[in-house]
Parts: sequence; structure tokens; C-alpha cells
Amino acid sequence: MIENKLALLCIPLLPLAGALFAGFCAPLLGRSGRAFAHSVTIFGVLAAFVLSCFVSQDVLAGKTFNGSVYTWLVSGGIKFEIGFLIDSLTVMMMLVVTFVSLMVHIYTIGYMAEDEGYTSFFAYISLFTFSMLMLVMSNNFLQLFFGWEAVGLVSYLLIGFWYTRPTAIYANLKAFLVNRVGDFGFLLGIGLVFAYMGTLDYAVAFTRAPEFKDAMIELIPGWQWSLITVTCICLFIGAMGKSAQFPLHVWLPDSMEGPTPISALIHAATMVTAGIFMVARMSPLFEMSETALSFVLIIGAITAFFMALIAIVQYDIKRVVAYSTLSQLGYMTMALGAGAYSAGVFHLMTHAFFKAVLFLGAGSVIIAMHHEQDMRKMGGLRKYLPITYFTMLIGALANAGFPPFAGFFSKDAIIEAIHASHTPGASIAYVAALLGVFVGALYSFRLVFFAFHGKERFNVPATHAGQADHDAHDDHHHHGFAPGEKPHEASWVVWLPLILLAIPSVVIGAMLIEPMLYGGYFDGAIKVSETMRELKEEFHGVSNMILHGFLSLPFWFAFAGAATAWYGYIIKPELPAVIRAKAHFFVNILEQKYGFDRFNEWFFASGARKLGAALWKFGDVTIIDGFFVNGTAKVIGWGSSVMRRLQSGFLYTYAFTMIIGVFGLLTMVFVKLVFPQWLIL
Repeated sequence: MIENKLALLCIPLLPLAGALFAGFCAPLLGRSGRAFAHSVTIFGVLAAFVLSCFVSQDVLAGKTFNGSVYTWLVSGGIKFEIGFLIDSLTVMMMLVVTFVSLMVHIYTIGYMAEDEGYTSFFAYISLFTFSMLMLVMSNNFLQLFFGWEAVGLVSYLLIGFWYTRPTAIYANLKAFLVNRVGDFGFLLGIGLVFAYMGTLDYAVAFTRAPEFKDAMIELIPGWQWSLITVTCICLFIGAMGKSAQFPLHVWLPDSMEGPTPISALIHAATMVTAGIFMVARMSPLFEMSETALSFVLIIGAITAFFMALIAIVQYDIKRVVAYSTLSQLGYMTMALGAGAYSAGVFHLMTHAFFKAVLFLGAGSVIIAMHHEQDMRKMGGLRKYLPITYFTMLIGALANAGFPPFAGFFSKDAIIEAIHASHTPGASIAYVAALLGVFVGALYSFRLVFFAFHGKERFNVPATHAGQADHDAHDDHHHHGFAPGEKPHEASWVVWLPLILLAIPSVVIGAMLIEPMLYGGYFDGAIKVSETMRELKEEFHGVSNMILHGFLSLPFWFAFAGAATAWYGYIIKPELPAVIRAKAHFFVNILEQKYGFDRFNEWFFASGARKLGAALWKFGDVTIIDGFFVNGTAKVIGWGSSVMRRLQSGFLYTYAFTMIIGVFGLLTMVFVKLVFPQWLIL
């Protein structure tokens, strides 16, 4: 199967075909176009998932594939190709992307049922899946960059899907521009690989890289920099944009303006994991630069802890989950910086399932609440939405890292890796990781207790003055409940994906931690660092890890966070308001998101507007309009006024002018004849 290029091509091309059929054919079918759109896209993604399962069997049997599928062009002996690298890292990503995407496709049937852009939305999410598959299956930097940019483009279309809302347009533009900042660094990194190693092929680049371990370049005259360090940092800047790392994190919370299914797809399995995947894929390069790893580690630590803090002051149910995503991405990044690449991608996998549960569960609540997202207007939903409640509770337990849920194994492995790491800055990152566990459990269970427990607050106006950014609701304005009406579970297409995603959120960590981290599953795909060798010696089986987990610091930090949420929202529900009032200064900082949005608005957005206004006034008004357009008109007008004086219409004026002209010509001829040296004609 793995040696069949056609079968490999079908995996990304089937979702692409589904997207094309849904986008171009479904609108022509009238009323039956909706069923056609979801059928053809779901079939494409399902087929891609099934084929990925077959390919994964081949990889587990020891077969891999690394080869070209299509040569785009050859220039100066350098080939620009479309090619696939199918190894253990690739198939893990393929299975996660296709499975989560399949669940999101099914869920979308229920969530977008009343939306006018139903067929377009299915076309977009299927195209999104194609883009991500092309990214993870690539064996060269050219195709990687294609997938990278395609994912960014489709995310722009999806975040701003409800284009009649100004907030959605602002959010998708913000996401697009912030990612362009990261992509500029990413392109520079690829350029350095190409310029010095003379190839875009991963395998060749990794083979040649040791030759440049001590190579230095001058970015600024007189300042010597390590080529490998600069290359890795440039590549990681691309990951900072895609995977929303500080300070390029600002786009992700605003992307909640898109419909909930795309929030789940972007933030669970696809776009934000692209950066983590890329750094893991580039592990042979990053292992050669301690400076680059330290930079990655510190950025991850800042993101993991400080973004988690913002989640505890949010009221919008989707934004709580969005800031949770930022924090979890910070953990993955810390793992990469600690050299525990396999632990980072293992957390990427477990996170994909439980974060998809949390997002889709939040969407189920939003449907039941008539598109209300403010948790202050919820409460007591547990008895009305039992399936949603149970699955979101599983998601919260996994997100907080409680044993034996999936998040426990991956998060604990990361924290242990940071503790064992010799990368500079590891001690700071370790403290940030432990504190982040407490805050993670606090915001996870705050969401569960606030929305699902306590008294019912349906149709109670939100009056809290501290809410900084409660945005317009998901798709429609909130209509409230009719007298006697209560929330209820949506159709099976909404709750079935929740259950199917909740199952791996419970079991997949225990099932796969040993082979993936300590059993050599990623051998040959990811560089094994000294950190992972040390962790392997300390691992004594899943059951021992679970038992040890109950005695470890992360567990007690998580328990303390959950207990704090329980006390504050179940035992003494008036306590959060008291704390907010007393800690108003700190709460305000968190609600203002540390001022990054305001700074970006002032510096980048406002600065760009001011620069545009200056260029408009000087370039357009002064130079083009003033000098060229109006200036030319004025010169012609002045010349015309002079000519008008000569064209008087009187015969004697013309006769006098002719006489003067003849006299002038005769004088010149006379001077030329008598004094030839005076005048040159």
C-alpha cells in the first residue's frame, strides 16, 4: 500500500475533490445541494482516514516511503518537487487530522443546519483538511511551505465566514496579518537552508547540516552568528505565528468569531499544530543549536503560563477554550525546547482529541442556548445536556492532566522532560509548567462548574462591569427562551462526534505512551535527545506511572486548581465576584490581555493607517494629483493663456508679427555672414 503512489496521492486529493464538488457542483443542485455537499466531503475525508489506517499498518510493519511524486521544475540542477515522506510521525499526524476532521464534518451537519453558507462551509473545511495533509506528508520545504500558506489562506476564509459581522472580518484579517509576520521568518529560514545546503529536500538537508555546524554568518557587519542557530530561530518564528506563541498569539482568541466547528478544527488538529509538527520534523537541525532550543523553551514557558491566566477571567465559553489552547500549545513548545520532541508531538495527539471535545461541547451548549456564549447566562445545564456535560467533563479532566486520562500521560511526560532537560532556562520553564497545571485545572473546572452546575441563569442579563471583550454571539443574535422552554441536546450528528472523541481522550494516552515515547515508534523520524534517554530509564510501565502520578507535584497542583474552582463556583458562588472586586488591578490586566491587543492596535493597525495616510497625502495628493495631474493642467492652462494673447483675431497684429519674424530671420542671416564666429546656427 505504502509503495503505491496513487494510493498516497488519494489521501490528500480525496478531500480536495470533495471540496471542489461541494463548492462548484452543490450550488447548482438547488435544495438537494446541501445533502450532496456534506455527503461528498464526508466521503472524501472518511476515505482519506481509511487509507491512512492502511498506510499506518505498513509503517508499523517497518515500511516507509520517501520519494517524489511530481517534478514541478528544475533550475540550476535544483529540483522543485511534490513528494511524500511517509514515516511514523507522518502517519500519526495523518490519522489525527483525518479523524478529527471527520468528526467535525459530521458535527457541522447539525451545527450549520440553518446557515445560508452551508455548502461553502463544507467546501472550506474539506479544503482545509487537504491543505493540512499536504503539509504533514511533504518531504521537502517547497511543499511544506505550500501547505503552510494554504492552511493560512483557508483559515482566513473560515474565521471570517460570517462576513456580515465586522468583528469576524477584523478577526480574519488579524489572523492573516499576524501569520504573515511569522511566515516571513519561516521563509527566511527556508531560504537559508536552500542558500547554504543547496537543497529543499529534508533528507538531503539533514545529511548536509553537520557540515555547517560551526558555520558563521554576518547578519550585521562585525557580528558573527551561527548559521544553524539563525536558521532554526527563523523557522521557529514561523511556528510562533502558526502555533500562536507569544507574542504572535494575538490572532487565536479572536478567531473564535468563526463558526464553532472551525474553531475545533483549527485549534485541535490542524493549523495550530502545524508549527509543533514542523519543529519536530526539523529536530535534526534544532538538536545542533542549544541557543535555538533555549529560545523555543522560554517562548513556550511564557505562553503556557501567562495565556492560561487570561482564561480564568473570560466569560465567553469559547474564549476560555481558546486560551486553554494557547496554554497547551505552550506546553508542546516547551517540550520541543527541552529536546523532548516525541513528548511534544504525543501531547499534540492527545490534545487534539480532548480539545476537539471541549470545542464541540461548547458548540453543543451554544446551540442549546440559542447561540448564547456568555457563561453568566447558563448554569444548571447538567440535567438538560447530559451527553454534552459528561463529554466536556472528560475533556476538562484530560485538559487538567488528571490520571488516567490522556492529557495526564502527555503533560506529565513534558513536565518530567523539562525537569530533566539541560537546556538553558529549563528551571524557569519547570516552574511555569507546574504553575500552569494549577491554572489549567482552575479554568477547566471553572467552565464545567460555571456552565453546568449551580442555579439556572437563563435570560438573566449579564451585568458584570469587568467584562472586557464579550463579543457578538456565534451565528445569530440570542433570542432567549420562550416561557417553559428549556435547553436540550441537539441531534445525533452533534453528540455522536462528542462521544467518539471523548473515548480516545480517556484511553489513548495509556495505550500509546510506551511505544511512542520509549518504544522506538518515532525512531528515524524524530531525533532522540539526551533528555528522552534519561526519561526512558525512569519509565516503569503505564500502571506505575499512574500510581506515581497520584503522588507527583503536577497532580496536586491540578487537584488544587480543581478544588479552588469547586469551592469558588459550587460551595461559595459569590466568592469570584468578591475576588474580582478586591483584585481589580490584576483582573484588569488579564482582561486587557496584558495590553498586547491594544499595543497591536496602536502600533501595527494604527501605525499602518497613519503610514497609509501620510503616503496618501504626500504620494497621491501632493505628487500624483498635485504635481503630475494638476501641475500638468496648470502648465497647459498657463501656456494656453499666453497663446490666447497672441491669437487676438486682428489682421494688423498678425501682419506686425510676420514683419517682426522676417526682421529677426534677416538679422540672424546678416550676423552669420559678417561675424561667423559670433553665432552658430
